[in-house]
Amino acid sequence: MHADAPRGLAGIARADPDRVALVFGDRRMTFGELDRAANAMAHAFAPHVTNPGDRVAVMTGNSTDSFAVWHGVTRLGALVVPVSTRLKEAEVAYLAQDCAAVLVVHDGSAVAGRAAARAGVPALDVSDPAVAEMLSAGRAEPPTEEFLGTPVVAMTYTSGTTGRPKGIARPAPAPARETPPSPFASFWGFGPDDVHLMCGPMYHTAPSAYALMSLGEGGTVVVMAKWDSTECLALIEAERVTTAQMVPANFIRILEADWASYDRSSVRKVLHAAAPCPVPVKRRIIDVFPPDTVWEYYGASEGMASVISPAEWLTKPGSVGRPFPGLTVRIVDEDGADLPAGEVGSIYISAFGGQRFQYHNAPDKTESAWQGDYFTVGDMGWLDDDGYLFLADRRTDLIISGGVNIYPAEVEAALIEDDDVVDAAVIGLPDERMGQKVHAGVELRPNASRDAGALTTRLATRLADFKLPRTLEFVDELPREPNGKVLKTRLREERMQPAPAGGGETT
Repeated sequence: MHADAPRGLAGIARADPDRVALVFGDRRMTFGELDRAANAMAHAFAPHVTNPGDRVAVMTGNSTDSFAVWHGVTRLGALVVPVSTRLKEAEVAYLAQDCAAVLVVHDGSAVAGRAAARAGVPALDVSDPAVAEMLSAGRAEPPTEEFLGTPVVAMTYTSGTTGRPKGIARPAPAPARETPPSPFASFWGFGPDDVHLMCGPMYHTAPSAYALMSLGEGGTVVVMAKWDSTECLALIEAERVTTAQMVPANFIRILEADWASYDRSSVRKVLHAAAPCPVPVKRRIIDVFPPDTVWEYYGASEGMASVISPAEWLTKPGSVGRPFPGLTVRIVDEDGADLPAGEVGSIYISAFGGQRFQYHNAPDKTESAWQGDYFTVGDMGWLDDDGYLFLADRRTDLIISGGVNIYPAEVEAALIEDDDVVDAAVIGLPDERMGQKVHAGVELRPNASRDAGALTTRLATRLADFKLPRTLEFVDELPREPNGKVLKTRLREERMQPAPAGGGETT
């Protein structure tokens, strides 16, 4: 976008109200309509949001209303606290209490309503006919112009692989009548001519961040209600999608679909992250989309870390790149000392401008995350001689068998190289003799033989003996979060029981 072109929802709505902002099913919502809907939402929230920095818990599915809700919260200088629609009542109540929410907004979820009552927080159902009528007749002007240009600020909670989810504390949104330039949008080249496909749930960090980023530059955002590979390809063709943010699980499903039957020529940038992408999957997905379009980055809700272009990746297969401009990445041992190239250790990342995040109500977790001006989210990896970062695994997923470290991501990548395997997840299970044993959940292609011994024999040509799965289990589909991460905690807990039927034991 040109430097003096309008940015942000309100600015674009003033300059070009009929420009299409959102596409959701048969609905096409303009910037003018979305701006008015955001103002109506803000007026509905105003009785509850009394101070800048107040937190509003939002538990809604993907829709045009969700974008109006998020912008409506921001129009009051409040923080959006995204809440997964998959959570149970107790989990939602915990988040509402922990973040001190002044309001829970939902779209008809009985769970959200009960959780809000349990937490003693008022709730607003934007799908209720009476509320919907109030919103449709709501005031079109903003409650205040103080935050008209303020970008949405979300206080996200980590997935909570260990213990309760941790809220990443954010300062109150800064007042702004005009939306400032986004350095990330500039880096990725997002502009008003882009059509961005939002493939994941809005309550996850990356899908919402990149959709809002594109919208803020005047681009159109095509919103998927839920992930489906065939629908994704059809939308890319029909809407002439130019950008998307995906995860490796999306790639795996696209590769299983009839992707060659759809026109993908409009795509100029596919960004991916959230989970390690197996090298064979990445090689194949690069051929699905136009040349030089599949870019990878590594980071977390806490902050960005690295980025790698398609050309660089082809020379460094498996890498997640070099540090993002302005950042530094270190690999350290258990004593905090820097490790030489090629040695696996904890990944520590510098923060932009020295900005230090904190975990809300968790000073001990905040302290353990930081070492000087660098933070870690528990991932492990190594740097090569050229400074390219490679991921090993999360420390919590590391398998120690017979005193030897085994990285599940390496075993998963080897499994996915097999012609019969669609997807795989590797975990460590207790073993009396070795401490832990390697267990693999494997999703096979249709008509493939469920022969654990044969698969392990083939795997032995790619992995050392000590890395081979001691147990192999064939599953119809691996359980995943909507952001593509395998629910390894659930896999591990369920498999602490005797091995299910259909699996195979190998030694």
